[in-house]
Amino acid sequence: METVGQLSGGIAHDFNNLLTVILGNAEVLSSRLKARADLRNVSETIVVAAERGAELTQRLLAFSRRQMLQPSAINCSALVESMQILLKRTLREDIDLHIALTPTPIFAMADPAQLESALLNLSLNAQDAMPAGGVLTLSTEEIDLDETTLGRHTELRPGRYVSVCVTDDGEGMSKDTLERAFEPFYTTKEVGKGSGLGLSMVYGFAKQSNGHVVIYSEQGLGKSVRLYLPAAEPEGDPHLTARHDDFAANQGGNETILVVEDDPFVRSHVISSLETLGYRVVVAADGREALNLLHGAARPDLLFTDIVMPGGISGWELAAQARAMLPGLRVLFTSGYPQETLTRRGQVDHHAQLLSKPYRLAELARRVRETLDSLV
Repeated sequence: METVGQLSGGIAHDFNNLLTVILGNAEVLSSRLKARADLRNVSETIVVAAERGAELTQRLLAFSRRQMLQPSAINCSALVESMQILLKRTLREDIDLHIALTPTPIFAMADPAQLESALLNLSLNAQDAMPAGGVLTLSTEEIDLDETTLGRHTELRPGRYVSVCVTDDGEGMSKDTLERAFEPFYTTKEVGKGSGLGLSMVYGFAKQSNGHVVIYSEQGLGKSVRLYLPAAEPEGDPHLTARHDDFAANQGGNETILVVEDDPFVRSHVISSLETLGYRVVVAADGREALNLLHGAARPDLLFTDIVMPGGISGWELAAQARAMLPGLRVLFTSGYPQETLTRRGQVDHHAQLLSKPYRLAELARRVRETLDSLV
């Protein structure tokens, strides 16, 4: 398992840089080929393929607990309820979807995007276990776990947790399958019909969130996958539970942004994307060049910098020196490296604004606008 983690962490940076460029340019093609439906279909296929590549990378990082998480206090019942439309469109017509939620909001400390991804994965797995149709139930509840209820799962600390459960009445799992369910690349599906990373991703997400996941199943009686996430108090910030699709891709501005990126392909793509959104862009290939610009006449409103760069100055160090020169400067970091690698290379500021690669234009627009509008 440690070898898988090292492998996934090692390839993540370069792979995510490539996917950022592929995804971004395919989006540009799609927007410019509205009059050519045949060619637009080709570009949109590239977008889907790039997103699948990014998802596979994230699943490996999730299993090895090296993905970038952005946890916040999220209303789990509201999140599950908001997924109904997506699930009904995604699942087959012979799957009867039931939602059983607590009457009052319950909050957990977790990354909302990763929780949605985990629940979607579990729902699709449940559908596969019901080839002739059946009932799929998503439920939430708050529960206190102590030494008695924890049983053999001693790595969980006693306390208050939110349980999000996905249950099906399908074929169930054999004892052997149950024991290997969370292993990466293990699958009972036919070749080409499953990567074997779905459940391992859920497992890694739960563990990295200081939670746990348990599968209860009997052959012929279906299965129930229960996620335990640490309970949290609502923080009263509407942005904590805002969904990514609430932000338009053309939400730009006219501020000046200093882009610091050592990869020339990614740099070119970011420049084009930000200029499309209306921003003025100043560019540097590394930290030293960026500092030279700041010592000169450059007075950007936002520093958008990669974290790990050649030249001896990291994104963290660049941001600290830039803020010393320009106290009101906003900073948005980006990286294709997993969190564990960043931690080894320098202290990670968990309160920093971070945009993980690869990202789509809408996500870039949203995070840039949010950072510019935030209080320093």
